[in-house]
Amino acid sequence: MLTHPEVMGVDALAAKIRKIPNWPQEGILFHDITPVLQSPQYFRLLVDLMVYRYMDQRIDVVAGLDARGFIIGAALAYQLNVGFVPIRKKGKLPFTTVAESYALEYGHATIEMHTDAVKPGTRVLLVDDLVATGGTMLAGVNLIHKLGAKVVEAAAIIEFTDLSGGEKIRTEGVPLFTLYKNTGCLED
Repeated sequence: MLTHPEVMGVDALAAKIRKIPNWPQEGILFHDITPVLQSPQYFRLLVDLMVYRYMDQRIDVVAGLDARGFIIGAALAYQLNVGFVPIRKKGKLPFTTVAESYALEYGHATIEMHTDAVKPGTRVLLVDDLVATGGTMLAGVNLIHKLGAKVVEAAAIIEFTDLSGGEKIRTEGVPLFTLYKNTGCLED
């Protein structure tokens, strides 16, 4: 039986996230959300916590960042009764796209979205699993803005405070909501 967010809370959700040292490279402590997704109670808790936050904010569409943002974003869009827009890695979308390149905490990447995914004035909730350096989230924000839409808020499960991504996003004028903050992305 489902235990509601008021009872379970964010701490229980955070404890369910698996930590994997030295992945995908030496010195990184990867936070794996798949145990949350595998549990009906914890997955529902995650989605419910987000739904409660956004159900009255007049969101037009949820945009999810490749790949874990798809899982959270699609479930959230369904519960909010709005559309879902995937923002994918370069070369994965079949229609005309707009692209944005950015730096990761361990490399570089490019993401794209369809040019008809949002229209000017569309109110978008941008979702991913975590915010580390902020590169992916800011690239998503830039894509949405290129098409004339407005990012109402960026949202994630985790914000790593030992990296400056959350602060970069907020400095760009984009509200950022995360369920919890953590200082443990980099290994000692």
